[in-house]
Amino acid sequence: MFTNKHVIIALIVGPILAILAWLAVGQIAGEKAAVAVPGQSYPLVEKSDCRYESGHCKLENEDFKLVLTLEQRGIDSVLVLKSVHALEGVLVSVAGVGGETAPSAMRPGSGDKLEWMFILDEVPASGQRIHLVASSGGTQYFGDASTAFIKRSQ
Repeated sequence: MFTNKHVIIALIVGPILAILAWLAVGQIAGEKAAVAVPGQSYPLVEKSDCRYESGHCKLENEDFKLVLTLEQRGIDSVLVLKSVHALEGVLVSVAGVGGETAPSAMRPGSGDKLEWMFILDEVPASGQRIHLVASSGGTQYFGDASTAFIKRSQ
C-alpha cells in the first residue's frame, strides 16, 4: 500500500489541504473585529502573565493594549500603566476580593499620554485586584487584574 507513490503523496498533501481549507473558511466566514465606537464601553482581557510574578500584567482588547507594572521609586510604590494609544484619562482602584474602594485618577507620566502613574499607599497584597477604566478617543475600556504579577521582595 505504501509502495504506490500516489498514496504517499495523498497522505502528505491531504492534511495540508485540510488545514488550508480550515483557515480559509475562518477568514471568509469568521467573526470580524468591530471598530470601537465612541461613547461605548469595552472589556479588557487579563493575559496569563498577570497570574504569576512576571513583573508586569497585560490587559488587551484587540489592538488596544495596556501594560501594568509596579515600580519602587524611593520609598513610594508607583503603579505604572503604559498604553499603545494616547489616553484621555485613567481611573484605578485596588481592592480585596468582594471589597470596593473609590477609584482615583492616575496622572500622566509623559507628555504623549502613553504612560500613566499612581502612587500607592502600600504594595497590594496578593489577594487583591486592580480595577481600572481607561478612556481613549471617547471610548472607555474597563478591566481588572490580579496583583499576583507584582514581584515581592523575599
